[in-house]
Amino acid sequence: MNHVFQPENAARFEAALRRFDEENTQDPNQVEINGLRQPYELVYSMWLTEWVLRLAPEASEELRLAARCQHLRRWMIPRSSYPMTRPGYLQWRQELKKFHAERAGNILREVGYPEERIARVKDLVLKRLFPQDPESRVLEDALCLVFLERQFGELVQRTSEEKMINAVQKTWRKMTPAAHEVALKLAFTPVEKALLERALEA
Repeated sequence: MNHVFQPENAARFEAALRRFDEENTQDPNQVEINGLRQPYELVYSMWLTEWVLRLAPEASEELRLAARCQHLRRWMIPRSSYPMTRPGYLQWRQELKKFHAERAGNILREVGYPEERIARVKDLVLKRLFPQDPESRVLEDALCLVFLERQFGELVQRTSEEKMINAVQKTWRKMTPAAHEVALKLAFTPVEKALLERALEA
C-alpha cells in the first residue's frame, strides 16, 4: 500500500519548508547543477531530503523538517573560525549543530509549530538520540549517502589517501547495514571505487 504523506497542517508545513529554503538561498557559496549556479546549502538540503525519502518513504513530518534544516545557514560559522586541530574541528561541529537547531526552532515557532514538535526536530538536528532512535539513524544514513554520492569524489582529488580511508571508515561505522548496501550501488569512478574497497578491507 502506498503511503501518502499528510502533514498535520499543510500550510504550516509548507511555510516551514519555504522559510528554510529562503534562509539557505542566501548562501554565498555556489554549486553548478545542470549548468546553473545555485546556493550550495539550498541544493544540499534537497539532496538530503531526497535521500531521507528514498530510505524512509513514510518519514514523519519532523524527520522531513529536520532533513530540510540540517545545515541551515551553515556558512555563517566557517571552519576557519575554530583552531585547525581535531579538538577545534569537534568544537566547530558542536557549535554548528546548536546553531542549526536554534535557528530552525525559531522558524518553526514563527510558523506556528507547538513546542513538543519543535523539540523533536531539534533532537534530530542535534543527533541527541543517535543511534538508539530509528529516525536519527535514517537521517545519519542520508547524511552519509550525500557525502559518498556528492562530496567523496571531489575530496578524493584533493585529500591524501590515508585521510580519505579514515573518512570512509568513520562514515561507514555510522551507517546501518541497509545503507551500506545502497552505498555500494552508487556510481563511483574506478579511483573512488578502489579507495572505497581499500578502506573497507582495512
